Amino acid sequence: MTSEVLAVQVESAAKAAGLMVVSSETGEKYSGGATTKFVLALAAEPAKTQLLELSEGFEFGRADLMDGVKAYLAESAKRLKNPRPDCYLTLHGLPLSFGKFGWPFHESTSGADTSLVHGEVNLEDGGESLLHAKIAASMTVTFRDIVAAPEQPFAEGFIYNAVRKTMDQGQLELVKSGNRQPVPVTTRYYSTKQKLFIFNDTSAEQRKQFLAGKLYWLSGVLGGGAPVWVLDPRDAQYLNTTLDELGRSAEALAADGLLGLAKETGYAVPTAKLMERREAYQAELAKTLASIKPEFNEDMRGGLTNM
Repeated sequence: MTSEVLAVQVESAAKAAGLMVVSSETGEKYSGGATTKFVLALAAEPAKTQLLELSEGFEFGRADLMDGVKAYLAESAKRLKNPRPDCYLTLHGLPLSFGKFGWPFHESTSGADTSLVHGEVNLEDGGESLLHAKIAASMTVTFRDIVAAPEQPFAEGFIYNAVRKTMDQGQLELVKSGNRQPVPVTTRYYSTKQKLFIFNDTSAEQRKQFLAGKLYWLSGVLGGGAPVWVLDPRDAQYLNTTLDELGRSAEALAADGLLGLAKETGYAVPTAKLMERREAYQAELAKTLASIKPEFNEDMRGGLTNM
């Protein structure tokens, strides 16, 4: 009965956001207990889908939680119009796809007072790259009090941004195979005074370059030139800026002849002039990949040092 009520509530909220529930099935929490997995699609483009996973006992009727889910679904409807809704760019030029996340958070089994969510990020360079990172994002008990609920709609955005930030810092390695790598999520990512998440202090020029790179990779390389949402609140959070500032960055790129504004407000496409920068973007990608690759002391590996 609980899952049936949740299904009706999700279907109603999805419809209001311009989405529809394609299917649903029972899932299982990492630490035990049931979840419900909903496959959502754009009502206007049913081929565009995403997964929403909620605990079976999720309190959808709570006003604060209901508002949070509605906001999440409204954003999802806009993001699903992207050619690759699962892809994001890092400040250092890495195009990544996010997937295989098992929601909600589960408690650590190692005795640590943290909550965890597992997932995977993959390098998306337009080829058949096998490079990826299995991650375990850990949320401290102090940070947990900030989050309305340890569920996907309330945590997905800042977890993805924490992964991007950790990748920027060279603390995650993209490999062909390997164990889970930690992504700590602590109160250093949150301002209690401003009640805002904080990841990167960026300048107007950095935001402009970020948007240009996003259009190059997500539209030009991965999306066949289809429009990309340039006013994504997740990017605004990641760049410590506002949607208005992102809008001004897009206008500056348009004035430089690097992007074309799409018919729908908030979306843009790269111009031929931007796509001519292929060598520069490939060089940036190679440089970043090299910077996050662990370095070894060759003398020590060869046994030439005193221990």
